[in-house]
Amino acid sequence: MTGDRRSVSVRRPAPDDPLTRHFTATGYVVHRDSVLLHWHRKIGAWLPPGGHVEENEDPVQAVRREALEETGIHVEVVPARPPLGLDYPVEVQPPYAIMVEDIHDPVDGFHQHIDMIYFCRAAGRPAAPNEGWRWVGRDDLEARTGLAQDGRPSAPPPNDVRLLALRAVETVAGVHRSGI
Repeated sequence: MTGDRRSVSVRRPAPDDPLTRHFTATGYVVHRDSVLLHWHRKIGAWLPPGGHVEENEDPVQAVRREALEETGIHVEVVPARPPLGLDYPVEVQPPYAIMVEDIHDPVDGFHQHIDMIYFCRAAGRPAAPNEGWRWVGRDDLEARTGLAQDGRPSAPPPNDVRLLALRAVETVAGVHRSGI
């Protein structure tokens, strides 16, 4: 997580202590010029859907599962680059980016997420997202507009979320135009 999303200040492990890392996958879900975000109460920030990659699951399966479980919307991953076109081995679509995020969890303690960031689009015409999710438009992202939630004062998405959301909108629009 970026510095502006640290929920609790705790001591990092000593250099000789083993560092716990979890693999996660995050999906920026785009429909038209908007991205799905929700207010994450534990972290206190606007975030896209995502979560841990489960055992025997690849990151694309994880991001599609997390998006559906959290938002109620089926998604397809937008390719970050053209496929290699090999018959074997099977290629898993690479993420747009991989971020290492410090997690200060009062229950699990300090650990890191190795977060694979994917850009996705809603498969077909999306239904209304699950409660708590909202489509945030490009104009609001560019203007750093604060988003109100549950009577709390409005807050804009963190810079990394805003930047990746804008890139997702641009990327998905470009892929749509090119017919990929």
